Amino acid sequence: MKNQQEELIRTVGVLGLSANIINIIIGAGIFALPAIIAANMGPSSVVAYVICGILLAMIMLCFAEAGSKITNTGGAYTYIETAFGDYAGFLGGIFSIGTALLSDAAVSNALVNVMASSYPFFANESVRLVFLFIVFFGLAFINVIGIKQGIGLVKFFVIAKLIPLLLLIIFGWFAVSLQNLSIDTMPTTEVVAKTSLILFFAFVGGETGLIVGGEVKNPNRTIPKGIFIGITSVVVIYILIQMVSQGVLGSDLPNHTASPLAETAKVAFGPIGFMVLIVGAAISMFGFLSGEILNAPRVPYALARDKVIPLPYLAKIHPRYKTPYMAIITYATIAFIIAATASFEQLVVVATSSILLLYLGVVLSVIKLRYSQKSKPDEFKIPGGLTIPVVSIVVIFYFLSSLTTKEMLGTAIFIGILTLLFFINKELKKRSL
Repeated sequence: MKNQQEELIRTVGVLGLSANIINIIIGAGIFALPAIIAANMGPSSVVAYVICGILLAMIMLCFAEAGSKITNTGGAYTYIETAFGDYAGFLGGIFSIGTALLSDAAVSNALVNVMASSYPFFANESVRLVFLFIVFFGLAFINVIGIKQGIGLVKFFVIAKLIPLLLLIIFGWFAVSLQNLSIDTMPTTEVVAKTSLILFFAFVGGETGLIVGGEVKNPNRTIPKGIFIGITSVVVIYILIQMVSQGVLGSDLPNHTASPLAETAKVAFGPIGFMVLIVGAAISMFGFLSGEILNAPRVPYALARDKVIPLPYLAKIHPRYKTPYMAIITYATIAFIIAATASFEQLVVVATSSILLLYLGVVLSVIKLRYSQKSKPDEFKIPGGLTIPVVSIVVIFYFLSSLTTKEMLGTAIFIGILTLLFFINKELKKRSL
């Protein structure tokens, strides 16, 4: 990695980073997830949550160590590029950007659908496009005028999305039947593995919250603390939500795949509870998008900063606001176009494997950086030697092995195209010298 001084301002503290991680992970998925998991495992669903929480914690520990060593903006891309060079960094950066764009397209359209369920005029195509335009470019404007404003908005949405979930957890317990939580038989290892694979993808996203590394205060300490608080909070909230949903609806839970939490609230609180959770789902989706527009554009900024991609304008920092404004505006424009045309569907299989390959790159980077860089006294280091990184690699390969032949082929073709583009660009740069 090119160790130049960045012009970005370090204003993000532990609370801001934790909120950033929580906001990205707790998106739309948790509002539909309990029914899907209950259909596979019933009252024993909590086992899958614990397993996924442990697996995610191991991977995020690797992010914590890498983030403590490499404190520039860029997140996973920066860690991979520092450890393995431009080519690996280029692939990691594109995977990171691509996954974010596809997620934004899916969630923004889901947000429109939620709005349309209460206000049918949102189903009109013109209204949908105007709404998507306002969402993406409104969030882009807020993030251009300052990282403080962007993180402030994220903090607001974290509180706004957690309130209905915490209300459901706290007051929903009064409607819980302990009989619905009774585990008669434990699921087979095969069922647990299958369910954990589905559930694992509801836990991903924490890595996106680390992209703002170049704007984090005292990153060597703030990043590990932020990760610990963020991931622990998510795991506890997920487990409690699953238990309340299962305890209230019992065997009827799998029948409400569209809105299990809203149905749980309806039983516990009546129609008002249903509406509160529907609004909560909309807020959660909007909060997710606000976090994505804050974080994701900093990857193309970092790629351009390091001259890995031939788009120097993306590395421009606003002279007044000290934000990567061109990267933010460009990212929001592309995200809006994909969301508006809904062409993201053809690339979903690539996004699924991309995030796993990104995780693999970071875990391998931790191992490489341990032997290629001297540790500083204040750096975070995962206890237990290489045990956690090695186990993380095994887990990631396990998930990758579950991909279909079509998904593997699609990913291989995508990597091949990226490789060709990278070396064409590299050759063009040589000739221009």
